[in-house]
Amino acid sequence: METKNREKILAIFAAVCVALWLLNLLVISPMTEAWHNRSNRIAHLHKAIAEGQLLIQRQETVRGQWDHMQTNALSSNPTVAERELFTAFDRWVGKSGVTEGSFRPQLHETDTNYATVECRADVTGDIQTILRFFYEMEKDPIGVKLDSCELTSKDDNGRQLALAMDLSGLILNPPNQ
Repeated sequence: METKNREKILAIFAAVCVALWLLNLLVISPMTEAWHNRSNRIAHLHKAIAEGQLLIQRQETVRGQWDHMQTNALSSNPTVAERELFTAFDRWVGKSGVTEGSFRPQLHETDTNYATVECRADVTGDIQTILRFFYEMEKDPIGVKLDSCELTSKDDNGRQLALAMDLSGLILNPPNQ
């Protein structure tokens, strides 16, 4: 009789183990995973709300920057935009005293809402005129970004420098929408 009780107890214990394992597999694990997913979603939403509140607080600044970008963007006509960029480049060259090398603009359509006029330009001069060129370019309100630049010496002393740069001019709402 002792063996039959032992077998019953072992069978009940095995059944309880299987039942607990199934409970864990079918109920507890999915609920725990859902709980963690919900907690992560709530944390993400809290972060989004905080970022939204910051945007609301900075609304005037952001709108002012956007208005500035719209005002100073290049013309939506690609030919006129290239001419505006060349005129600005010519203005920077004239005010800084550098010698103009080359200026090669190319329209680059990136999105339906905007395009860019990307150009490769080269100028030469001494360190003072190159710095003045950067200053003139920076203070100009036109919507231009300096993507990259390379400064090399044209002589052994480093008095004559060559500046090669890649510029991007912003065109908002191009005509081929």
